[in-house]
Amino acid sequence: MSWYHHLLDFLSFSRYALVFIGCIVEGPIVMITSGFLLRAAQFQLVPLYFSLMAGDFVADLGWYAVGRFGARSLINRFGHHLGITPQIIAKIQKRFHTYQDKILFISKITMGFGFALATLIVAGMLHVPFKRYVILNFFGGFIWTAFLLTVGYFFAHIYFMLIGPLKIAFIVVLIILVVYGLWAANRYLAKAEI
Repeated sequence: MSWYHHLLDFLSFSRYALVFIGCIVEGPIVMITSGFLLRAAQFQLVPLYFSLMAGDFVADLGWYAVGRFGARSLINRFGHHLGITPQIIAKIQKRFHTYQDKILFISKITMGFGFALATLIVAGMLHVPFKRYVILNFFGGFIWTAFLLTVGYFFAHIYFMLIGPLKIAFIVVLIILVVYGLWAANRYLAKAEI
């Protein structure tokens, strides 16, 4: 058996663990891609769904810990690399005390309208009770994961209905629309008031 077959066997055997790790690194993209692969019959729904939820949840716990145990110095040094500026932190912090539960839940199910990382870090900075953070994050993640998995599944359904060069055109147009949509949303939200 060649190294190629060993690699394929490894990937097939550990695909749920790889989805879990991928979701820690880049949740939304992995969730949409997983929906596509689910439609292509490469995964089973239940273990895939819980692998995605677990990976996303671990990532969110990490961002909470960053906020709780040293966010101020990290934000001052590296925040601009992640799009987290003191102005964004101030906007979120201003409203956070009054609407803490709503902000955490809505941020989770909408990817923060462009402020997801900042919101999770501010939750840690403001010492939101850990139990409350976990509960809100879990239920928000339940909805968010289902939504993105469905989006990926839907796009895969369209993709499999197309033939020949239309498949390539569909993927190219989809990538362009997603990139443009994220760029436009981030540009708008960077100027908007919370």
